[in-house]
Amino acid sequence: MLLLMLALVVVLVGCSQFGYYLQSARGQLDILAKRERIDELVAAPDTDPELRDRLRSVAAMREFASRELGLPDNDSYRSYVDLGRPYVVWNVFAAPEFSVQPRTWCFPLVGCISYRGYFREQRAQNYAARLREQGDDVYVAGIVAYSTLGHFSDPVLNSMLRGDDLYLAGVLFHELAHQVIYIRDATEFNEAFASLVEEVGVQRWLAAQGDTDSWLRWQQRQQRRAEFTALVTATRERLQTLYTDTLDVERRRQRKYQIISALRDAHEQLRAEIGEDTGYETWFAGPLNNAQLSSVATYRRLVPAFRALLAETGNDLDAFYAEVTRIGELPEEQRIATMEQWLQTAQSGLAVATAVSIEPATP
Repeated sequence: MLLLMLALVVVLVGCSQFGYYLQSARGQLDILAKRERIDELVAAPDTDPELRDRLRSVAAMREFASRELGLPDNDSYRSYVDLGRPYVVWNVFAAPEFSVQPRTWCFPLVGCISYRGYFREQRAQNYAARLREQGDDVYVAGIVAYSTLGHFSDPVLNSMLRGDDLYLAGVLFHELAHQVIYIRDATEFNEAFASLVEEVGVQRWLAAQGDTDSWLRWQQRQQRRAEFTALVTATRERLQTLYTDTLDVERRRQRKYQIISALRDAHEQLRAEIGEDTGYETWFAGPLNNAQLSSVATYRRLVPAFRALLAETGNDLDAFYAEVTRIGELPEEQRIATMEQWLQTAQSGLAVATAVSIEPATP
C-alpha cells in the first residue's frame, strides 16, 4: 500500500515535493496501522479504567453524531490510537510581513489550504525557519486532530482526549463535519462550517444529556471564545488598514508592533475584568503576528454567517447541509459573495441565534 501511495505522489506532484509527501504518507500509514477497535478496548480487562471511561463517552458521542446530527455513519472514530505524543501534526501558518492574508499551499485531492502540516514538530520548525528567512511572519501550532475526508477510517487519537468531554465532543463533531461538506480551495469556508456544526453539536449533545453544569461551563467557554475572536478580528482590521497606508517600511513596522502590543494589553485587561484566566494564555504567549492572527480568522470569521444560514433553515440540519452544499458548489466569486451577504445578515442582528434549552435529565 505504501508503494502505491508513493507512486501516486510522484505522478501527482513530481520529485520536488517528494520528501514532504513521503513524510505525510508515512505518518498517515503509521496511524492507520496502530488502530484498535474502541468496543474491543472497552471490553478488554487490561484497558486502563480512565481510558475505558473516555472511550465509552466517545462511543456515545459517535452514535449521537450520526443519529441526531446527520453526520456520517461509518467507521471513522470507532477505533483508537495512542500516538505517544501530544499532537498528531504541527501546522505551519505563514503570511507576508505586511499582509493579513495567509500563504496557501496546494495539494492533490484537497486543493489549496492556508497551512502546511508535518507529523514531526522539528520538521515543521525547520520549514518555518526557512519562511522566516524569506521575510514572512510564521506561526507553528500543534494540532490534536485532522480529517482525511472519509478517504480513510479516522481513529480517535490520544491527543483528542487532552481536554474534557465538552472539548472531545467538539473535536469529534468538527472533524466528522468535514466528511459532510468539503470544498476545494476554500479553507475558510470549510473550517467555519465545521466550527458551526461543532457548536450546534455540543449544544444538542448537552441538551440530550440534560447536563446543566456542563451546559453552563460550555456557555462560559463560548463567551470567552467570542471575546477572544472579537479581539483578534479587531486587530486584523487595524492591521489591514495599516498595510494599505503609504507609510515607509520602518514606520509601518513600528505601527504594526504597537497594534499587536495593544492586543496583548487588551487580553490582559480582559483577564483583569473577569478575574480569571481566559483560556487563551498559551496562544497569547505566541508571536502574535499576521500568520498567527490569520489562523484564527480561518476558523472563525464566517461562523456567524453559517449560524445565520442555519437559523434561516429553521435549525434543520438536513436542510442546512443541503443549502451549504448548494452554496459551496457555486463559482468561487459567487460563493464568496453569498457568504459575505450572510455575514452581513448576522452582523446586522437579523439572524436568530440557535437556542437549546437544557433541562435536568429524567432519572
